[in-house]
Amino acid sequence: MTMVDIPAGRFKAQCLALMDRVRERHEEYVITKHGTPVAKLVSVGDKPPRRLFGCMRGTVRRAGDLLSPIDVPWDTGLDA
Repeated sequence: MTMVDIPAGRFKAQCLALMDRVRERHEEYVITKHGTPVAKLVSVGDKPPRRLFGCMRGTVRRAGDLLSPIDVPWDTGLDA
């Protein structure tokens, strides 16, 4: 994948042609103003697909000890 820095004035003049190149060739353009990057033009299809397994990793927090028994009597409702 090719990444090219392009000044904002040149991007403005060639915007539609650059968008076609991004779609067809998966090129990336970093648009700059006075040499400072301000935006990036990339293909929408460049995002990697989300995987089903592991997509929730890091979203659950553990609150205390989950394995030790609790010191509260527990009635299951079953009479033996």
